Amino acid sequence: MPVRDEFTRIRRFITVTDMETTLAPTHETAQRIPPIHPLWLRITHWLNALAALIMMFSGWRIYDASPVFRGIVIPPSITLGGWLGGALQWHFAAMWLLVFNGIVYLGLNIASGRLVAKFFPLSPRAVLHDFIAAASGKLSHADLRQYNAVQKLAYLVVIADLVVLVLSGLAIWKSVQFPLLRELMGGYDNARIVHFCAMALMAAFVVVHVAMVALVPRSLLTMLRGR
Repeated sequence: MPVRDEFTRIRRFITVTDMETTLAPTHETAQRIPPIHPLWLRITHWLNALAALIMMFSGWRIYDASPVFRGIVIPPSITLGGWLGGALQWHFAAMWLLVFNGIVYLGLNIASGRLVAKFFPLSPRAVLHDFIAAASGKLSHADLRQYNAVQKLAYLVVIADLVVLVLSGLAIWKSVQFPLLRELMGGYDNARIVHFCAMALMAAFVVVHVAMVALVPRSLLTMLRGR
């Protein structure tokens, strides 16, 4: 019996030691795995989102003061600023935040190689395939490190859309100081139309993006904590 008890204790010791040896590298490996979204990306993402939303809601109040399209009026209850002067202050403050933060966002994405790694390659066939899969509920979201083709296209489009928003806004705000930009937009009146359409596209993106986050809540957690 004593021999058997000693043998049992030795076997348990060996088992526990093997488990600790096996688990330790796994934990260390987990610590070394880079986050899905680095800290700089999460900060610039939320600042861009804040600036874009402020610009959109205040922009609707500015639009109501002089509508581009007759019959299209934004309900005051969903606008920001209270009156034209207040809306303009919110709008310009958010514009500068979007411009400078957007430059940091794009610069770091390009310098780190993330822009190419995350959004390319991209082809119409891949977009169509993933769109059909998403519409039929068969698109996998298991690996949040990889964007599907529809996501890639949507994010690239909204980046370009924000650039158009800023440029068309400058053509409206400083029409005399930026005559070339104004003419590229087709004149002052056309610049207002471009600005409105770009805003509408951004609003549509926000609605779809929030809906997708609601369907895949893990994507919100990764943008908050990185993992």
